[in-house]
Amino acid sequence: MPLRPADGPGAGLFSGPRAASGPAAVDLIAGAARRVPTGWATAIDGDWIALFSALMHERSSVAELVTSLRADLDRYSPGGKLPSSRALVERFRVSPVTVSRAIAQLAAEGLVVTRPGSGAFRAHPRVARPAPGDTSWQEVSLSGDGGPEVVPRTVDASGVLVTLAAPPPGVIEFNGGYLHSSLQPERALSAALARAGRRPGAWGRPPTDGLPELRSWFAREIGPAVSGADVLITAGGQSALATALRALAPPGAPVLVESPTYPGMLAAARATGLRPVPVPMDADGVRPELLADAFRATGARVLVTQPLFQNPTGTTLAPARRPEVLAIARAAGAFVIEDDFARRLVHDDAGPLPAPLAADDPDGVVVHVCSLTKVTSPSLRVGALAARGPVLERLRAIQVVDSFFVPRPLQEAALELVGSPSWGRHLAAVSAELRHRRTAMAAALSGELPELALPRLPAGGGSLWLRLPGSGAGTGADEPAVVSAALRASVAIAPGRPYFCAEPPAGHVRLSFAAVSGAAEIAEGVRRLRTAFDGLLDG
Repeated sequence: MPLRPADGPGAGLFSGPRAASGPAAVDLIAGAARRVPTGWATAIDGDWIALFSALMHERSSVAELVTSLRADLDRYSPGGKLPSSRALVERFRVSPVTVSRAIAQLAAEGLVVTRPGSGAFRAHPRVARPAPGDTSWQEVSLSGDGGPEVVPRTVDASGVLVTLAAPPPGVIEFNGGYLHSSLQPERALSAALARAGRRPGAWGRPPTDGLPELRSWFAREIGPAVSGADVLITAGGQSALATALRALAPPGAPVLVESPTYPGMLAAARATGLRPVPVPMDADGVRPELLADAFRATGARVLVTQPLFQNPTGTTLAPARRPEVLAIARAAGAFVIEDDFARRLVHDDAGPLPAPLAADDPDGVVVHVCSLTKVTSPSLRVGALAARGPVLERLRAIQVVDSFFVPRPLQEAALELVGSPSWGRHLAAVSAELRHRRTAMAAALSGELPELALPRLPAGGGSLWLRLPGSGAGTGADEPAVVSAALRASVAIAPGRPYFCAEPPAGHVRLSFAAVSGAAEIAEGVRRLRTAFDGLLDG
């Protein structure tokens, strides 16, 4: 793609000493638009469209210029001076801002050095890294945790990495854990971050508990029984889970978990030295009679639950069981960590949602975890912990020791986002699109792969939990073959084994419909899965 000429539409926006670009330019245009009299709107619509088009092309222009300059660097000796910004503007027909950003990126990569008033120069080669030494001693040190009675702290992150690692090009991402970029509110996020950066003190040190306004917002979302004073701002839901587990149970202690459950929580528990103990579920959520038995048998003082659109099953805890689960935990002197990760991933045909467990908890049994990350962007790592009573001080202390505080610009941007008119529109759009994609995936599976059992069509979340054909107790070993065959057919899926902390009762796979571009890609992915299964049967 040729680079955009500097004198094209919007060139004035990207030139001069006070040039506006990116989110700042979006705000500039939006602000100007608000000041235009209504009667003039039709006459200038074309200009605004041209300006927005120029904004969207700027990012690709910078990337193209970086690629060109990187290829040209071999023409200069180390320390050699690169052409001036004016020369690059004329040669590549781009704006001064584009040149400035391209040079800044090359400097960040260590390829060039900039000297104010003198220009940019090719950097000297980096000193080669020394050969690696002998690190085998670490195996002995890391295994010496104090004796055979201590739980090994080996960290298995494979279940998490399945949903975090980007698949190779051309592979359909049915294993993703986040919304596809087409569902993320990128424009609203950019505008919110730009506005946040201009707030007074935005780059200063925030309160360690989080901005009071953001804590109050999360409290209102949880329910009237929770106040801003009960909330700590965290770096996303995973960080909040890890903090809660460390605060509530000592190393070596048992922690009760739903079976199956979220692998990231299992990994965090094991990394803390805890022993996850499974409590089976049915169509109405965790089974109370087995929960009570597990508390008695293990002496556990913590239960981790996802009572709304549970991951991976999509189950919602039945209304009659909600007070029963809390009563069982209270009788055992135990805490309930409520991971309310999917409340904002509700589908628009779900009907009214139950309140969080924390909203009906006068005794402080529940430690509530929630986050903005899942419904916005993987990089907006802003979440919350809510608790009442002495446990809040322990949560606060562990959070401060681990991370001091969540960066203030992210907190300010989160406030700007949830307070903007675009927030409600985004939630509504995601709700409708997730329902549409869920329906499309279920229909495609029914037509192409009827042998995969779908016990439940969830009303929230972004995935389906499927039982493999012919799988029974002890047959989960079929999963690796299915996952490998799917990848050979260019579709990535998540195996079910990492969702169990003990032997699984059957083989499963988890398919995400939130991480792909839409119904067409879902249909193609399911078609590839059919090919993969046919290959296994032929083999």
